[in-house]
Parts: sequence; C-alpha cells; structure tokens
Amino acid sequence: MCVIPAKAGIQANQIIDSRLRGNDKIKKFMEDNKLIRMRHSFAHLLGAAVKELYPDAKIATGPAIDNGFYYDFDFVTPITDKDLGKIEQKIRELIKKVKSFDKAEISNKDAEKLFKGNPYKLELIKEYTKEGQTLTTYTSGDFVDLCAGPHVESMDEIKNAAFKLERIAGAYWKGDEKNKMLTRVYGLAFESKDALLAYEKQQEEAKKRDHRKLGKDLDLFIFSEIIGKGLPLWTEKGATIKRELERFIVDEEIRRGYKHVCTPDLAKIDLYKKSGHYPYYKDSMYAPIKIDEEEFMLRPMTCPHHFELYLSKPRSYKELPMRIAELAKQYRYEQSGELSGLMRVRTFCLADAHIICADSDQAVAEINSALDLIDYIQKIFGLKLGIDYWYRLSLGDRKDEKKYYKDDKAWNEAEDKLRKLLQKRKTHFMEAENEAAFYGPKIDIQMKNVRGKDDTAFTVQYDFVMPKRFNLTYRDKDGKEKQGIVVHRSSIGAIERIVAFLIEHFAGAFPLWLAPVQIKIVPIRENHNEHAEKVAQELKDAGFRVDCDTNEGNMGGKVRDAKNNKVPYTIIIGDKDIEAKKISVESRDKGQLGQMDLKEFIKKIVKEKEEKK
Repeated sequence: MCVIPAKAGIQANQIIDSRLRGNDKIKKFMEDNKLIRMRHSFAHLLGAAVKELYPDAKIATGPAIDNGFYYDFDFVTPITDKDLGKIEQKIRELIKKVKSFDKAEISNKDAEKLFKGNPYKLELIKEYTKEGQTLTTYTSGDFVDLCAGPHVESMDEIKNAAFKLERIAGAYWKGDEKNKMLTRVYGLAFESKDALLAYEKQQEEAKKRDHRKLGKDLDLFIFSEIIGKGLPLWTEKGATIKRELERFIVDEEIRRGYKHVCTPDLAKIDLYKKSGHYPYYKDSMYAPIKIDEEEFMLRPMTCPHHFELYLSKPRSYKELPMRIAELAKQYRYEQSGELSGLMRVRTFCLADAHIICADSDQAVAEINSALDLIDYIQKIFGLKLGIDYWYRLSLGDRKDEKKYYKDDKAWNEAEDKLRKLLQKRKTHFMEAENEAAFYGPKIDIQMKNVRGKDDTAFTVQYDFVMPKRFNLTYRDKDGKEKQGIVVHRSSIGAIERIVAFLIEHFAGAFPLWLAPVQIKIVPIRENHNEHAEKVAQELKDAGFRVDCDTNEGNMGGKVRDAKNNKVPYTIIIGDKDIEAKKISVESRDKGQLGQMDLKEFIKKIVKEKEEKK
C-alpha cells in the first residue's frame, strides 16, 4: 500500500484514509506534484522488481519520501546491499517494459483473495475497510498493489528521471518494535541526473556535519548500553554548551517577564489522569513506579505541575498573563528504531513554559510574543526564517473524537485565531491536518537538519481544555470568577535537540560564546610555560574558558589539536611575545591576527562574546 510523505500539511498515513473518505486535498496534492508522483511510481517498480527476483518475498508498504522512495519486504532469504545492483537493473528493465500504471476498483473481499497469503496486506485491508467498501489497485506489468494513486501520466516521466537504490535497513512493521522486523529498501529519485548528483554531494557534506559523528570527535556526549538507549551522557565539553544555552534562555525569559520555577521529575499517576495525558500518551510514558501503595510516573510533560503552582492560591486578573517557565527534565519511551543521537532521546531537558491568560485575545497576544522570542533566538543562532526554519499550523480532526477533545466550536475559533495571527505576521506557513495536541491547535516551528529531514524544534500551543480540567480560574475586575486560557510554549525546544541542530549547523565550529574551549594557549617551549599560565589566568579572570597546553609535545601538534577541536582562538607564546609583552593570536575563522596586546585582545573577545556573534 503506497503512501506519501509529509509535505504541505499532508501526512503520509492520510493517503490511506483518502481512499475511504474521499480526501480531495490529498488527491489534489498528489496530482499537482509531479516529483512525488514519479517517486511514488518508482516505489511500485521496486516492488515489481523484487517480486520478479524473489517470488517468495512478501510486500508490505512503500511510499514516496522527500528524496525518493522505499518499500518494506519480508524476505524468506535475507538480502544485503550487494543485491541492490541486481534489483536496480531489474527496475531499469521494467521501465522499458511497463507501459502504464492501470487503476482499478476492487472490493475488500476480492482484495483479500488477491493478497491471500500476505499478512501485511490483509491486516491493512481489515484495518481500513468495512464490508462492501471498495479499494483501488494499480497494475504495472505483472505487478499489482493496493494503492490510492496517482502515478505518472506517462512513462516518459520515469525514463527521463534519475534514480538509484541507496541502501537497505531494518524496519519494524508499522514502526512498532513489538512487530516483525522487515527489510526496507531505500531508493533515490530525482527529475535529472544533475539533481541526483547535487543531492548526493549534499549528503556527503551531511555525513561530515552529522552531530553523532562530531559529538564523538569533539568529545561532547556519549551513550552507554548499560545505562540504556536514548539516555545521553554529557561530557565536560558538552555540558558546557548545554549550560550556556540554559543560562541564555533563562536570563532572556526572565527579562521578558517569565517566572522560572522548579518542579519534580515525577508525580502521582493521578495527575496525568486528571490532565488527560495518561490515556493519550500512555504508550510513550514509562511504566508506573509503585511506592507506599501509590503509583508514580516519570513525567512526560510539565504542564500539570505548573497548573498546580497556579492553583496554590486564588488568582486575580491583575496577575494575568502569568508566565510560568522551567528548564524541565522529561522522560518519554520512544521506540528503539526512532532513537537518533540527540535528535530523539528518551530523556531530555525542555525549555518549557505555560502562560495562563484571561481570554483568547490575551492568549493570541502571548502567542505572538512567544513567536517574537523564538525569532530572536533563531537570529542569535544565525538562522533565517523561511530558509532555516518555518512555521507550521497544526490542526485537529473534528471526526477523530478519540484523539482530540470534542468541542468543534472551540477548535474552529482557536484555529482561526492562530491562522489570522500568522497571516498578520506576514510570514509564510503551511497547514498540517491531524498534527495538533489533543487539547488544541498549535504553531510548530520546523527546522530541516543536514540530511534534509524536517523536525519540529519549537512549539506554541493554544489550550482550551486544561483550564476546564484543572479549573484554572481567576477573579475579574468585577469580582466574578472566570476561566482562563493556557498557552503552552517552548522557546528553545529540547536542549538535546537544539544542541544537535547547532552542532550540524556550525559543523562543530561553535561561536565564541558557546564554544566549550574558547581559547587555547600554546607555549613554544617549556621555559614559556610560566608566562603562558599567567596569560591563561588573566583570560580566565575575564570570564573565558581557557586550555593552557603545557603538556609534553611539539607546538605544531598542539596547534593542530586546537584546529581539530575547532577552538575559536589559539595563542602562541614564545620569546618574541614575552619580550614585546604581547601575544600572537590565530583566529579559527579569520586566520592569523598577529601580535596583540593582551588587554586589547580581551576587550575584543568580550565584545564578541556579549554580542553572541
């Protein structure tokens, strides 16, 4: 069953529903997107090639994705990357042989007969259809697959395209590690050979910038099997970056009127039942911990804790909006197959905040201010709106009462307010159905990593449900009790994820204010060590992180070490420097700066650090 990638508000699994519900938006997206249709067609050709070469293999699902396509298979005899050339050649043969992709309607009963013996197709047929409903199939040569379509209109679109099979990987059926592990074959597909070569070049650069590689090379963080998957350990250097980011965001939020608090990392399960998180997020929570006949849970989110702080005493309209913020440790049981370095972990520190507002107008104003804060932070990082990050309006599904709180009027009003706010900001944004939180719509700030994958980095959410569940009320100016509205927001996101983004964005060459070691001092000979240490102490007293390398070894090796560790400034101390009462400075970014007066150098780098250039 072929699906499409998340793009412009269309989610991959929605294509299946479109077959049943007549989702014209998804169909139009597919029809209007030539590249997606082409990649979608390649997925079918991959399935056809595998079935010809390996008749006993069972086909599962295969979508188009951002850079090409993949298909999941259950092979009787496992294949390896060495087999990809043979499969790729078979696809090329099919391109010449297959005339078209022919659509047909089929009943669910006939579909069950057609895919008899294939448990994956049968499960999908049962899951997405009811008695008497019809499905659609597409036939390409001798290969038939359940699919909503559409495909290329002409095989010329395939013949003129550039593709290659990239790799194989393991993938659990439906992404659930409790299910069987299948073999996923990935392929690349682009409109031209030049586009394919450009993508491969970009991927080579991505490998160099991969935060998992650089994190190891620069000694920033590690993972330990005995501690557990998805539980990062920060080294001294990595912890320095983390601490600088935390100090920066706390100071900036306090300056903007946030009240920073501290709450426990666990709570009684009753708290999450009250909030409604427990039934919605039960599968991604850690198992309850039983203590003194009570059940506790490591927290997967912070909002209920902050609501209890708000409820600790009666509140007046004069106190609103109340901005409660915290650098909060959270814990979520992510599937093993979804863990990826610092990008997706099982414990993380979130720059979290919950703003209790008097009414919807105040809530929209606070959301606007939160977006201003996010834009400011991104500017500090050197990221540009529309290029490095963009907004996504995440909407709910009125028909999905299991996933979303039932209040159509509230949903309509909240979504309309967020849409108008983004329009007023005159910024490009896309809309994504079925991506909202269960308690209200949200604005997600999306960022693309070096591999070209979109990730949600920050979120601002409009919540009309929690005030009801927690009775978040206040006294208005007339003394009447009224219910507030909550804004959930993260300014810098999870510290782990933003560090991963920044490692890749800067290729490990952090700006001075974030660099774990800001200055390395290299004495040329042993008799220069004493003076080098005096210079180091003066720099430390000025507030800088300094490594004075007085260890044995030649100067060239020590300078290379500074470059390999991407230290912003290296100072060489020799006879001429001591005689001139100066220092010889080399900048990582600007090369040799020559001899400088130490106080002049300190003045220069203090300004650079404060401006966070």
